[in-house]
Formats: sequence, C-alpha cells, structure tokens
Amino acid sequence: MRGITNQPEFGVVVFSFLLHFVWEYLQAPTYAGMAELLHWEGVKLCTSATIGDVGFALTAYWIASAAARSRYWFADPKPLHFLIYLAVGIALTISFEYYYTEVSMRWTYSDLMPLVPPFDTGLSPLLQWLVIPPLVIWFTRRQIDGGVARNSQERA
Repeated sequence: MRGITNQPEFGVVVFSFLLHFVWEYLQAPTYAGMAELLHWEGVKLCTSATIGDVGFALTAYWIASAAARSRYWFADPKPLHFLIYLAVGIALTISFEYYYTEVSMRWTYSDLMPLVPPFDTGLSPLLQWLVIPPLVIWFTRRQIDGGVARNSQERA
C-alpha cells in the first residue's frame, strides 16, 4: 500500500503550492494596488491566488490523467498528455484572468504587466503556467520515484 506522500496528487498539490506561492509574490507588482496593500492583506490575497493555482494544477493533472488513462502518466510522459496538462492550465488561466480583469473587474494589471492578445491576458500569469507545471511534474516524478525506491529498500 502506498502512503499519501506517494500519491501523485500529493506531489501536484504540494509542489504546485510551493512554486505558485513564490510566483504570486514575485508578480505582485504587476497587479494594480498590490504594492499599497497592508502586508497581511497581501499575504491573504497571494495565498488565495495560490490555492486557486493549485486547483488549476489538479484539474489539469486529472484531465491529463483521464486522457492517459493513468494517474502515473508523468512517470514517462507522452507529449500529448503533457501538452494537455499545460493547455488546460493555460486555458483556465486565460479564462479566469479575463473574467476577473474584464467582467467582474476584481483586479487590474499595473503598467508593469505586458499584455498578450487576443484577450489582453497578463504575460506573467501565462508564463507562470509555462514555467511551473513542468517543474511540478519533475518534482512529483522524483517524489514518487524516491518513494518507490525507499519502499523497495525497506522490503529487502
């Protein structure tokens, strides 16, 4: 029986949280008003955004898993499954950024944020979904491989 730390979703959640959390803080100046927020308000906002990022990562992971018919597709990722993982995360990012900046007006970009047509999505959140997901998959694969190696050594 595999422990919870050897489940792929554990790695996706933990590594997504850690990496997206850092990214959210680094990109804060590209969102209007973030620099003026009280510290605790900024922490809460970045944490909330990170939790949303983790949700996107899990959704993208599960859709790629369904396409691959395996939760362990990342162990030997086929280009299609990896592209599905990336595409779902990017599609969710574009959709949510558009909704929050154009429809609900919950946030706006600062002058520091380059915009990407056709929806004027911020470059930073798009790069976030090109940089972080490959790292999450790499760390998750190492976590699972390490757990399998440890379990094999314990049985020997």
